Amino acid sequence: MLVPDPKVLRTLLTRYAETRFAHAQNPSPETQRALDDVTYTLCVTTSTSGIEAALGAADSLLARTCCAHAAEAAEASDPASAADSGRSAQSARTAQSAQEVQVRSRADLAA
Repeated sequence: MLVPDPKVLRTLLTRYAETRFAHAQNPSPETQRALDDVTYTLCVTTSTSGIEAALGAADSLLARTCCAHAAEAAEASDPASAADSGRSAQSARTAQSAQEVQVRSRADLAA
């Protein structure tokens, strides 16, 4: 499976949240079409068939990517702290998860 770029995923998640909010505030054929488009794109990008699965897959992919980058950065900056990279990765994953929850919470508020 191809793994989407984290920047692309973050952009799509942001676009989904903003579009869902806009549609909730002012439902129209245009906002519905925009919501359908971003939903479809998220599903295709994450190889899923529904928005809930796409959001979950995006969260998982971002968490894995974030953890890998945190571990690499910790090891590169101080090889002696490589043993602590697991804790750094956990902290990074927690921060990333909190950010994703905020995006999804904003979308849920709009619903």
